[in-house]
Amino acid sequence: MSKIKPLEDRLVVKRLDSQEKTAGGIILPDSAQEKPQKGKIVAVGSGKVLDNGKRAKSDVSVGDVVIFSKYGGTEVTLDGEEHLILNESDVLALVK
Repeated sequence: MSKIKPLEDRLVVKRLDSQEKTAGGIILPDSAQEKPQKGKIVAVGSGKVLDNGKRAKSDVSVGDVVIFSKYGGTEVTLDGEEHLILNESDVLALVK
């Protein structure tokens, strides 16, 4: 995944697969599934430029699993796979 380098405080995230089955065991077709809000970070930008000209260090790193806002980011296709480019502020939590 080294073919893309996000700028500033942006991240490239690969969505993790959504569940294809409900809690009751009903299998959902692809068209009925919601896009997951959980993903794995595959690339991190160099950080946001602060007012004093220095760069803020990112709170996340490559390989972290995160939960991000539902409507955040821009969808892109890289090497035939769907990814999201998000601002770091769109990340809501780290999954441990």
